[in-house]
Amino acid sequence: MQPHADALEVTRPSVVVDEAAMTYTVRSADAVQGGRRASSGVRTTVVEALKPLTFAVERGESVGVIGTNGSGKSTLMKLVTGQLQPTSGRVYATSTPVMLGVNAALVRQVSGEDNIMLGCLAMGMSRRQAREKRDAVAALSGLDDKALEMPLKAYSSGMASRLQFAIATSVDPDILVIDEALNTGDAQFRARTRARLDELREQAGCVFLVSHSLSTIQEMCSRAIWIERGVLTMDGDPERVTRTYRRYTRRMSDGREDEGRELLAEKQAEVVRRRIAWADGTPPTGTTQG
Repeated sequence: MQPHADALEVTRPSVVVDEAAMTYTVRSADAVQGGRRASSGVRTTVVEALKPLTFAVERGESVGVIGTNGSGKSTLMKLVTGQLQPTSGRVYATSTPVMLGVNAALVRQVSGEDNIMLGCLAMGMSRRQAREKRDAVAALSGLDDKALEMPLKAYSSGMASRLQFAIATSVDPDILVIDEALNTGDAQFRARTRARLDELREQAGCVFLVSHSLSTIQEMCSRAIWIERGVLTMDGDPERVTRTYRRYTRRMSDGREDEGRELLAEKQAEVVRRRIAWADGTPPTGTTQG
């Protein structure tokens, strides 16, 4: 890593991650042998889920987040949404992020129709506003009246995900985080989803999309971030980032692990260390975490 960090000027931020890191301390009892403890006490293991990373997301961007399982993607999104506080560093958000599947929780025992009302109410709408949003939510989900009359427990996972996305985006969130929710659905739903994400971006918001589907990232995002082993590995054009990530995963899955690790080290070494420089000299006055 370079000894001096280059300034990253932030002008119209939605989210700024400033040297944020996350370390977990895991405690476990010592192993038991022959009915007795091998030794007394508790073993402590420190896990670096995310090493210090810095980036800024401006208004109007849609950012895809990729990485292998356990790479730190979900931890990063929890820092962005405020579910976790970073061990060090800070995360700034100019409004409270909406996370698909958290802010719009669905109730399995009631109908899709009732879930639309409950979900909209849970996100702060009045009953009148929820009724006004009903047709738009139903249209985006692609569910007809017959399906909306059914209890949610009768839905397939794809149907539930589509309804969840439609409810979560009904309030025009300024910052939307979507975690693995758009990999289901037909071409028509994907087209409607893309159009809705474009609307959110045009309204000066930003979108984070976490997905293992590289085609989804390429299709729906203006930027891609690759997190691997807790380290920011690439940040840039979705086509370039996903192409390199695919090369890495192929090498690892083909048993060419030395080549995979070499590629990973090469890309991580290319990442320029950043130092946040606020355009007006001060961070945003909205939500701050850490």
